[in-house]
Amino acid sequence: MADTSTPSPGDNEAAGSSVKPVVAPPVAGERPHSFTHHGITIEDPWHWLRDPGYPTVEDADVLAYLEAENKYFEDWMSPHQELTDTVFEEIKARQQPDLSSVPWKRGNWYYQWSYQEGSQYRVWKRWTADAQNAREAPTDDARTILDEPELSKDHEYFRLGSMSVGNGGSLLAYSTDTNGSERFKMVVKDLETGDLLEEEIEETTGNVVWSADDASFLYTLVDENWRPWQVRRHVLGQPVEQDSIVYEESDPGFFVGLALTTSREYILIGAGDHVTSEVRLIPASDPGASPLVVSPRRTGHEYSLDHQGDRFVIRTNDTHKNARLVTAPASDPTENAWEPLVDASDSHYIRDCKAFQDFIAVEERIDGLDQVRLIHRAGESVYISFPEPAYAAGMDMNPEFQADTLRLEYTSMVTPSTVFDYHVDTGELEVRKVQEIPSGYDASEYVTERALATARDGVQVPVSIVRRRDTPVDGTAPLYLYGYGAYGYAIPPSFSTSRLSLLDRGFIYALAHIRGGDDLGYHWYEAGKLDRRTNTFNDFVDVARYLVEQGYGAEGRIAIAGGSAGGQLMGAVVNQAPELWGAVAAHVPFVDVLNTILDDTLPLTPIEWPEWGNPLEDRDVFEYMRSYSPYDQLKPRGYPSMLVTAGLNDPRVTYWEPAKYVAKLRSLKTDANPLLLKTNMGAGHGGRSGRFDRLYEVAEEYTFILASMGLLE
Repeated sequence: MADTSTPSPGDNEAAGSSVKPVVAPPVAGERPHSFTHHGITIEDPWHWLRDPGYPTVEDADVLAYLEAENKYFEDWMSPHQELTDTVFEEIKARQQPDLSSVPWKRGNWYYQWSYQEGSQYRVWKRWTADAQNAREAPTDDARTILDEPELSKDHEYFRLGSMSVGNGGSLLAYSTDTNGSERFKMVVKDLETGDLLEEEIEETTGNVVWSADDASFLYTLVDENWRPWQVRRHVLGQPVEQDSIVYEESDPGFFVGLALTTSREYILIGAGDHVTSEVRLIPASDPGASPLVVSPRRTGHEYSLDHQGDRFVIRTNDTHKNARLVTAPASDPTENAWEPLVDASDSHYIRDCKAFQDFIAVEERIDGLDQVRLIHRAGESVYISFPEPAYAAGMDMNPEFQADTLRLEYTSMVTPSTVFDYHVDTGELEVRKVQEIPSGYDASEYVTERALATARDGVQVPVSIVRRRDTPVDGTAPLYLYGYGAYGYAIPPSFSTSRLSLLDRGFIYALAHIRGGDDLGYHWYEAGKLDRRTNTFNDFVDVARYLVEQGYGAEGRIAIAGGSAGGQLMGAVVNQAPELWGAVAAHVPFVDVLNTILDDTLPLTPIEWPEWGNPLEDRDVFEYMRSYSPYDQLKPRGYPSMLVTAGLNDPRVTYWEPAKYVAKLRSLKTDANPLLLKTNMGAGHGGRSGRFDRLYEVAEEYTFILASMGLLE
């Protein structure tokens, strides 16, 4: 039974806060549990918080504890409700109420999504492409093809997985998730009548690819452990039970995905983990054909491809970690037929490419800065010039194979999101849409900088910084530092309307481009994984100390945040240097690393071994992982104020990781700083689903930081 005994409220007064919580936190009782690996025995008395029936969570004690923690969160936040509401209204006022996308053309139609004023979800419309002025805005013949507000009205959580209009334009396949478990239900809608067909497929990843004649489509199923493992083909009008298996992945460490080439001539079946990939091709005109393997999997080889009429264009890391581009004739895409197109380089990191009829668009990163290159059929290569020295840019919606423009999305720390159309023939960069800030925004009032912090091993770590121009850089301003550092994912130096609520309260905001991401190339990713994982944590701490030295913050007045693997980062740096941090927001944190990576029954564990190592087989990996696992390294001492979040239906970081972490930390911490756990009982990894609900959770985080750091208005 969850122990809800309570010490006196005064023992839990938030450091710096003038408001005492009305109740004391719940305490999760300890229950003996241990396991032994490699001759090492680990005690884990909070193991009971994992419901053995997961993904169904019905254990009364588990639910009672999570609800008690949620009640404590609400009670602690309650005295600050006015501030939360104020911050939320600020953030909400910066959102365009009737926000809409720039229309995009595919075939005979223009498509667009938009929000109705006050709505949390989008409405999707289309209109004929030959209508007057159709490029800019909907015309009189615009029709709604999907109404998310209507689909979501009876659900606490709603997420549209994907929506794919068939080649003929009369059928729409779409998928929805209504509990955050990322198990999507797929249905098919007749766009002529508005009726749903009898087809209804459960337990999918949400993705669908149509055959050329729209008579069938391919989709991916997840197994009981949420692993995408099987591709099936559904023929319209036939029972779902008769769907044929197109491909089945037997390796539990590989996930399966589906895509369609830009030409729409080939269906791609991808299988892979974090370091290895294997792609199969099926002609969209012959979906019953046997899949053709482009290059058989070999550990460490990653590749992807697109089709350009008479040839395939392939991105491969076969000769260099930063990848190169090769081509192969359409008649033979296999590796023996590959011919060089763009050589690999130490300085040019090729991240992605997309093939159009007359050119190839390539996303690169050079010295940490995003670049978009166009390679024309004649071989001429040109880079697109962007207006600022530091920014984030990449391809946006580009569904047409025969294109004379390339749609791009651009942003910087001070520049709102901007959609460009790049005109291939003239080189003109046409502005199609600039993010509107209804409550007002003057970019000249803010300044952004890029610095290099020296890590303890001498490596230079980039840092992106933004602040109000009138905020002093003398150590008096509070600092908000964000990081992720895993899976080769670089957090872009982009604009945030929410962040303005901190900047306008005198905060300096910094983004640490730490190792583990691919900010400076693939080597930057490799330098923060496996047996070099602790570089990521050291980088973050060293960036913080650099910023203090430079006057951007002060010890104990730094708020830090990260989610998922970034939540692991939060736990690790709190253990390493608790004195630096004034407040910590760890969202769905991957903190019980050792237990999770030892458990090969969990959906993500086998696929994670190339990222973290396999402690089941290797004692050195086991001991190294235990040395940094935030849950395992907790000990009696003082800790900063912490807000930890979880999702009951989260298949990525299961709810019990943050729950166990908070339970153990609460039993060990010797300070009176607040420790809050908020579990979304009807959501998953991404938190609440509506656009305003998500913003409200940001307001809650900011309120927690301001209150726990003594910065109340």
